[in-house]
Amino acid sequence: MPKSDVTSSEPWWKRLSAGLVTGAADDDPSGVATYSQVGAKFGYATLWTLLLALPLMIGIQMVSALIGRVTGKGLADNMVENFPRGLVWGITTLLVIANVINIGADLGAMGAAVNLLVGGPVVAYAACFAILSTFLQVRVPFCRYAPILKFLALSLLTYVATVLVVKVHWGAALKGTFIPAFQGTSAYATAVVAILGTTISPYLFCWQAAQEVEEVLDSDERRPLKDAVDQAPDAFKRIAIDTSFGMLVSNVVAFFIILTAAVVLHAHGKTDIQSSSEAAEALKPVAGRFAFTLFSMGIIGTGLLAVPVLAGATAYFVAGTLRVPYGLEQKPKKAKVFYGVLIGSMVVGALLNMMPIDPVKALFWSAVVNGLCAVPMMMAIMVIAQRPQTMGTLVLGPGLRMLGWAATLVMGIAAIVMFATMGKGG
Repeated sequence: MPKSDVTSSEPWWKRLSAGLVTGAADDDPSGVATYSQVGAKFGYATLWTLLLALPLMIGIQMVSALIGRVTGKGLADNMVENFPRGLVWGITTLLVIANVINIGADLGAMGAAVNLLVGGPVVAYAACFAILSTFLQVRVPFCRYAPILKFLALSLLTYVATVLVVKVHWGAALKGTFIPAFQGTSAYATAVVAILGTTISPYLFCWQAAQEVEEVLDSDERRPLKDAVDQAPDAFKRIAIDTSFGMLVSNVVAFFIILTAAVVLHAHGKTDIQSSSEAAEALKPVAGRFAFTLFSMGIIGTGLLAVPVLAGATAYFVAGTLRVPYGLEQKPKKAKVFYGVLIGSMVVGALLNMMPIDPVKALFWSAVVNGLCAVPMMMAIMVIAQRPQTMGTLVLGPGLRMLGWAATLVMGIAAIVMFATMGKGG
């Protein structure tokens, strides 16, 4: 982990940190399931949404990162200082519910992927992944754990590789990317909303801001920028490169997952996919064993990256709301609430896989809760980032203000569409 914000002479890849991990964690097994579902059902017709989401995602993630780097505090701390505690606790409750359901779904998908590859008990595999992830977060200092997360980001390449072993109609794919193919059905509207909700998620805001705080605390040279304005130019440049690259990676991988489902599943009449493991299994008879194996391994790798991010984001936000010590660099005895929430969210997520809960319905309700949580949280982030009392002289410039509020508006419209189309047929 870098001890100071990089200088312009340093290679660009050394600037990658919180943004890369956050972007990679966005393509978690639940996200893979969503992208596979829409690709299978609508083919190339939703690819344009990723082009729309990319600048919006970069904008809101950069704002979140800047709040952490400028103030030296996480999003929850800043919200408590700027808004009524009841509002903050409402957002916290929704975030916890959505994240725990997502953890459970991701652990289940990872267990199912191992089952597809080697057979065996899905629930036991899910529990093992939960134990492994919890152990690493609790016992390994963040300065040593962060490189592991960055390495796991390479697992996303499996989805790029999968496309290379299938035949793609690139003309149609490019048309679907640059020319929106709107369909006047509630099913299509729901698919667009699902992609936006999966791509722009509250836990990502929390994690990236928190990692900026962690890196300030772990450095002998970095200080919160509002107290060290001279560090701001290098810090802003690093955050811009890191976040832009991380979100680009996230959306490119999502593009390839939708593309794979469109080429292999939609084109062969397999339009009803319910989970990431079902998508992987459906690849085998059409695209072959190699594509199936790559896709399954990608589910496991991205899950190992995303589950700790989900649990960590939950712990950061709850501890920040309670104003108690937190952070992966803290010893468990000094941050009992933080590690208690982290472990508890992982345990509850694992237990969800032992209950008779329909995973598809669980993900649906997770999306609903995320929709309820994302918009007020984004509005709060944007207000905080424009307050001199919080940001000092480093309030948002016009470019990031425009992107951040545009992302908030789009997510607000998406939430309205989601609730308006709930329960309607296609």
